[in-house]
Order: sequence, then C-alpha cells, then structure tokens
Amino acid sequence: MTGPHPRLSVHNVTFQGESLAELEAHWAALGVSRLSILDSQLLEPRFPMLLHGNAYAVEAVYHLFAGGTLSSDPDAARGALSTVIAAAAAVGARTVYLLTGGRGNLTWAQAAERFCAMVAPCAAQAKEAGVALAIENASSLYADIHLVHTLRDTVTLAEMGELSVCIDVFHCWAEGDLETTMRRALPRTALIQLSDYVLGDRALPARAVPGDGTIPIEAFVAQALAGGYCHGFDLELIGPRIDREGHLEAAQRACDVVSAMLERLGA
Repeated sequence: MTGPHPRLSVHNVTFQGESLAELEAHWAALGVSRLSILDSQLLEPRFPMLLHGNAYAVEAVYHLFAGGTLSSDPDAARGALSTVIAAAAAVGARTVYLLTGGRGNLTWAQAAERFCAMVAPCAAQAKEAGVALAIENASSLYADIHLVHTLRDTVTLAEMGELSVCIDVFHCWAEGDLETTMRRALPRTALIQLSDYVLGDRALPARAVPGDGTIPIEAFVAQALAGGYCHGFDLELIGPRIDREGHLEAAQRACDVVSAMLERLGA
C-alpha cells in the first residue's frame, strides 16, 4: 500500500494555528485524501478553490455550537451552524460534528432539551442537504462548552435530537461495557476519532500516537467494522507528546500504524 489508507484523515487541530497553505503542504506530505477541518477553515474564501483540482474529500467539519454556551441566543446559534452546514454541503463534506455548548446552571435533562430544541432546524437542514450532523463525546474537563461526557450519554442525546454520533475513542475507551454501548452507537456513527493514551500521563491533553499507549484501538476498530461501520477514521493528535515528537512526524507515524491496522482488518 502506498500512502495512508483511503479511509484515514488527520484532523487539522493537530496543526492548530497553521495557515491553509501550511496545511496544504502537510496534506501533501502525508498523502491523505480525506480532510478533517475546523469550521473557520471551511469558511475561508480560498478553501473551495484549494479543493478544486485536488483529490481531496472533506470527511468532517468541527463546529462549537452556540458559541460554547446553551444560554446564548438560539437564533444566533442556529444562524452560525446553518452557515457551516451550507458551506459543508457546497464542498461535499460528509459530516459536521459539534460540541453542544455548556449547560451552565441547567440540569442535564434541561440542557439536553434546550440543545435539541435549538438545533432542530439545523438538523432538518443538514438532513435535506445530505450532511450528517453529529455530536461527539468529550471529557468533563470540557463541561464549560459541552454537555455529553460518556458515549452512553452522547448516544442518548443523539437519539433525542435525531442526530448522528462522532466517537472519540480517547474519551470513552475505559467506560464499562463499552462493547454494548458501541452496538447502540454504531447505527448512528458518522465518524470515529483515534488516538492513544499512556497510563499515568497527566500532561493534558495527554494524547499519544496509536500504538504508543494502552488503548485497545485495534479491538475497537475491529468491532466497529464488524458492526457495519463504513465511514472514516480520523486521527486527532494533540498534547505534549505530539509537540515533542513534532506534529507532522507524529501524524506520519500515526498514519503508518493505523493504515497497517486497517489493512489487517480488511477495512
């Protein structure tokens, strides 16, 4: 196999703060064909032109809903997300995935209901446009800007709002009975994000290149494939370990490791 596996992307947060020109150089160096980008990059006027004439497909676009707080103006929150969905559809992006916004003083149930009501028109827009609108699981360290911190709660909220799911393995690998939750999640899963964790690492965000840590990534990917998952695998590589190795170097090594894994598993 030459180049990364065709189902593999490297999230641009790995190269946080770099320009589109620098990102384009990284994509070329890595040989990726799928892109995982931030909404700010999608909305840059030059981005569609960058895609034109290149063999890139946009796998996923990240968006922070409601400016990070569910107490914000619903119309403004919907307007911002609607703009991203329209731009995503225009470039053929497959998924827009969200952090929900923080719940503030609301109970979880109240915040879930508010989020679903706020996002409902955008969910309908995305469905009409053929774009999957997903929510991801994230650590409670991000409770100021997000509502769901286990895969179980993420699936519950997705079911409530008729949304898709983005599974970040880093944030759910240690959950009890993950296999059962995975079976519930997979029919809604639009994106799976991969990175590793080295036991005892407290240097947040503490992510490692797949294969360097303890997360049973191959078993997780095998279950996803056996359960019929047919979409992309996204590498999200951030933190001191990645900084020390070098972002491009870590991304290249991760592409090599996960590409070989996907080949072994017949993806």
